[in-house]
Amino acid sequence: MYLETKARSIVKALSWRLLATATTALIVFLFFGKLSLAIAVGGVESFSKIFLYFVHERLWNRIRWGRKETTPFVIWLTGLPLSGKTTIGDLVYNKLKNMGLKVERLDSKQVRSLFPKAGFTRDERLRHLGRVAYLASILEKNGISVVASFISPYEEARRFARQICKNYVEVYVKASIDTCKTRDYKGLYRKAERGEIPNFTGISDPYEEPKNAEIVVDTEVLTPEECCKVIVNYIKHNFIK
Repeated sequence: MYLETKARSIVKALSWRLLATATTALIVFLFFGKLSLAIAVGGVESFSKIFLYFVHERLWNRIRWGRKETTPFVIWLTGLPLSGKTTIGDLVYNKLKNMGLKVERLDSKQVRSLFPKAGFTRDERLRHLGRVAYLASILEKNGISVVASFISPYEEARRFARQICKNYVEVYVKASIDTCKTRDYKGLYRKAERGEIPNFTGISDPYEEPKNAEIVVDTEVLTPEECCKVIVNYIKHNFIK
C-alpha cells in the first residue's frame, strides 16, 4: 500500500490547475484565433477560480449544517479473563476508526509488554491500571478517544479511571466463569485451579463486578458484533452531535 505525500498532492493540484487553464486558453484560441486573447482569458480564469474557491471554502466554514461535533471519550471494557473484552474492543476500535474518529487502542496484552515487571498482586495491579488510566486521560485531553480493554477486577481501579477521565464509559463484558472456561484454549483456568498461576482473577483473586457500568453486554447472549453495535450506538447518541 502506498501513501500520498503532501508534496505529491500539492504538485498534482498545481498540475491540474495548469492543465485546466491551458485547456481554457486553447478553446478560446480555437474559436477566436487570437493568442493574446487566449492567454488573457486563461489567466483571468485561473485567478478568478482560485479566488472563488477561497471564498467558497470560507463560506462553508461558517455553515454548521452537515457537521458532526465529536467529544473525545474513554471506553473502558472490564470483565473476567476470556469474557470477550479484546475481541469486542478491537471491533469497536475499527468501527470508530472507519467513522473518521481520532481513536487509540489500549489492550492489556500490549500495555503489559511495555511494563514487563508489573506484577499481579492487588497493589501492583492498582498501580498498573493507574498508569493506564492516566495515559487514557492524557489522550482524551488531546482530543483522542480511547478504547481500553483490561480485566481491571477492582472497583477501586475503575473508580480512579472514572475520576481521571472526563468522559468515561464503563462497559461490563459479562460472562460466567463456566462460560469463560469453555473459551479457554490456553488452559489458563485449569492452570490457575492447580495453583500454577497465582493471583488469577476469578480463581485465586476476586473479580468485583461493576455496579454502575454505563453499558453491560452479556457475551453469553450477544455475539461480539452485536456487543460492538450496542457500544457504538451509545457513543453515537452521547458523544457525536
